[in-house]
Amino acid sequence: MTEQGCFISLEGGEGVGKSTLADALEERLRAAGHTVLRTREPGGTTFGESVRALVLDPAHEGLSAWSELFLMLAARAQLVHQEIRPALERGEIVLCDRFADASVAYQGVGRELGFERVRDLNSSATGGCMPDLTLFLDLDPRVGRARQSGEADRMEREEMHFHERVREGYQLAAKAEPDRIHTLNASLSAAEVLDYAWILILNVTECKSS
Repeated sequence: MTEQGCFISLEGGEGVGKSTLADALEERLRAAGHTVLRTREPGGTTFGESVRALVLDPAHEGLSAWSELFLMLAARAQLVHQEIRPALERGEIVLCDRFADASVAYQGVGRELGFERVRDLNSSATGGCMPDLTLFLDLDPRVGRARQSGEADRMEREEMHFHERVREGYQLAAKAEPDRIHTLNASLSAAEVLDYAWILILNVTECKSS
């Protein structure tokens, strides 16, 4: 194992506050002297950002669930190859807004393609590269949707029952891997969520450095 850095992912449905938390965590990590690779999914590479624009474009409303999944997997494979593994080998902290668990929740459970099936495909796409710590920001999807402003993308436009299944998918993933995936109550204030997240990050970074 050549990876010496630490891989942290942020997960959750729409409007849970991942970007706000990621901004605050990046600032604290850099202030603590860490080199941080901040990235997102889908995205993080030229190819991945092209996939993001395609998948989230409301013009592609008729995109099949399987097409959506394989586009996500392709973007993820490139992100791991081009950015995440090299950063970990350099000893950096990778902070990723969504990763493999997003496909389990959105496509595996939300699109009903199968929890285990999508987990297996993720493993193939990433070559087994998974976060050391995943922070799942859990929130009633109705509250999350109410927090959002601006024009909704293709995912955000889905019916509420889809977003409820996505939340169930994340909860199932957290139950399946409690040592890696930690649930944070996203209905708390941003400062409270940050404090809980920071404690978890300190624990995993200290463990990796010892």
